[in-house]
Amino acid sequence: MARAKKRELPPAVLLLGPEAYERRRIKEAMLAAFAGGAVTQFDLAETPLAAVIDDARALSLFASERLIWVVNAEAALPKTGKASEDDDADGELGGSSGDAAVLAGYLKDPTPGVVLAFEAIRFDFEGEDKRKQDRVRKFYSALRDVVELRCFAVHEARAEGESLARRAGLAIQPEALDVLVEALGADIARIAVEIEKLALYAGNRTISADDIAELVPDARATTIFALVNAIGRRDRMRALELLDTLTSEGIYLPLALTFLSTQFRMAMAAREAGLKSSQQVQAHFTRMGVPMWGSRSDQVWQTVAKFSKPQLERAMKLISEADRGLRDARPDDRVVMEQFLLKLTA
Repeated sequence: MARAKKRELPPAVLLLGPEAYERRRIKEAMLAAFAGGAVTQFDLAETPLAAVIDDARALSLFASERLIWVVNAEAALPKTGKASEDDDADGELGGSSGDAAVLAGYLKDPTPGVVLAFEAIRFDFEGEDKRKQDRVRKFYSALRDVVELRCFAVHEARAEGESLARRAGLAIQPEALDVLVEALGADIARIAVEIEKLALYAGNRTISADDIAELVPDARATTIFALVNAIGRRDRMRALELLDTLTSEGIYLPLALTFLSTQFRMAMAAREAGLKSSQQVQAHFTRMGVPMWGSRSDQVWQTVAKFSKPQLERAMKLISEADRGLRDARPDDRVVMEQFLLKLTA
C-alpha cells in the first residue's frame, strides 16, 4: 500500500489468501494510483493466462501506465491427476502447463508502466487447503512480490475493530465490541461493514451489547456471551432471561455450556495463579499463549471476584453434571440449563 502511494509498484503481485478486508484496502490503494480508464480486469476462469500476458505486452494508445487486475488466479493451474481431481471439487482448474513459463518469460522483460495483480483467494493456509495453496504459490513462483492475506486472529480483529470504531467516531462499549467480533467470527471485512452501519445508527450515543444483538446479522448467538457475563456477576434474573432468549431463538444450548466451561476454567486458573487484577489476568494468559484482550480479562477477573475457589470448583462440578444431563437419551435442554443456573447463582 505504501508503494502504491509512492507509485513504485512492481510489474506483478500475487495476493494470496482468503482475507477480504486487507485485500480490499490493497486494491483501493492500487486503483488510486491509476487513471480510471487505465484499469482492466480479467477472470482466469474465462480467459487463458496467455491472453492476459498478451494484453500486458500490448502498448496502449490511451494510457502509458496500466493496471491489469486478474481474479481467480487458481484457475490457471494445470490439471495433474489425483491432485487436480481434489482441486476441481472447489471449482474449475485447467490452465496449460506452459502458462507458468509464459508468465516467467514476461516477467524477465515486463512492459514498462504495466502492473499485473493476481488474486488467489480460494484456498487457506492451513488444514486441507494447505497443499492446494502450495500448488498456487509454486505456479506463481516467478512473482517476487507475494502478499499473504491470512485471516485475522480474534485479538487482532478486536484491535482493528477498535481502530475502525475510532475512525468512524463510534462510541462502543468494550463488551459490545467483543460480542460483535465473536458474532462475526473475527471476520474483519464484515466487522468493518457493521461498524459503518452502527456509526450511522448510533449518532451520539454509545452502542451496547444489546444493540449488537438486535442490529447485527447472525448476532443472536452472542446472547451466549451475555449469559456468561450475567453468571459472572451472579445475576440470576438476567441469566434466566438470557436462557429464555436462547431457547426462543433456537440456540444450541450445549454450545452455551461450552462457553461457560471456558469462562470458569480460566477463572479457576487465574485464582490458582494468585492473580490480583484484570491486568495481571491479561498478562498471565498472554504469556501462556492464550489470546486475552482487555475486556476479556475483565470478564475473567469479574468471575474470579464473584466466586471463591470452593464456589468455582462447585461450578465446574455443576457444569459437568449439566453436560451429562444434556447427553441423556431424551434430555430437555432448557430444564437441564435452568436447574444448572439456579444452582450456580444460588
